Amino acid sequence: MTPPPGWYPDPHGPHLERWWDGTAWTEHRRTPGGVAGPVPPPPGGGAGRARTVALVAAGAVLVAAVATGAVVLGDDGGAGTAKAPTSAPAATTGPPEPTPEASTSEPSADDPAVVEDQLNGVTFPLLDGWVRPQYVAQDDVVMTTDGTYDCPGDGTSCRHGLVISRTVTANDEKSPEVLAKADISEAAEEAFDRDRIGRKPYGGMESHEVVGSGPVAVADRAGYFVRWRVRTAEGPGGYVQSLVFPSSIGTEAPVLVRYVFDAGEDAPPLADMDRITKDIRPFGDADTGGGVGSSTDPPD
Repeated sequence: MTPPPGWYPDPHGPHLERWWDGTAWTEHRRTPGGVAGPVPPPPGGGAGRARTVALVAAGAVLVAAVATGAVVLGDDGGAGTAKAPTSAPAATTGPPEPTPEASTSEPSADDPAVVEDQLNGVTFPLLDGWVRPQYVAQDDVVMTTDGTYDCPGDGTSCRHGLVISRTVTANDEKSPEVLAKADISEAAEEAFDRDRIGRKPYGGMESHEVVGSGPVAVADRAGYFVRWRVRTAEGPGGYVQSLVFPSSIGTEAPVLVRYVFDAGEDAPPLADMDRITKDIRPFGDADTGGGVGSSTDPPD
């Protein structure tokens, strides 16, 4: 039992609304009350009248459900689930406009080697060997290495590298250092211990060591990073890094960027963490430099 298509509060960006297509979240976002551009048809749009009837029925069921309890919208890869409002906001209609470019994996119109994260107001460089995410269940993934391989542990597919970007909304803490130090253990566990359905792609974490940490300038903002080397029961293990810096837009909420690299022969060079960090830019300002301090040089 799910709500009908419409604009609802984005579970990963409370200051934005996100399009729910009746079965899942899309990557279309807007500011609350903004004029909506074209949105994709719901799944199976070719079904025509049958789909319309189904949505009308779903809307009636939703009203009954709201009267008796909360309706939950699941968001793949998000931090938990998000409850639908007690009265579902109707989709705003208006003159056709270009489709919003709010996905964290949108290419830049001016530079195809740049990935735009409009939600957090930054762009990421798309280095050689990296691609925009495809067939990735986890939300907030900005880029991945190209292709997959069989994980050394539980039967599933792994990737040699991931970069994830999200807004920190769990608490009122603003210090990049405090947030990065608090996030790194969770980042390591999610990457190398157990996945979200309880599997152990690398046989589980066995130990870790801090191989780097310190202040870093990101998109002309003062940030902080922590990097771990992780040892796993199976396979070569890998590296995780938690990087936090203030956004340059809106309330300047902290932006968290996670880097996950395995340590195998086909893994991306560890220096890619620094190269990506150095070239994170404020959205729409390609000339603003980032900057990585000497403390973030790759360990020997």
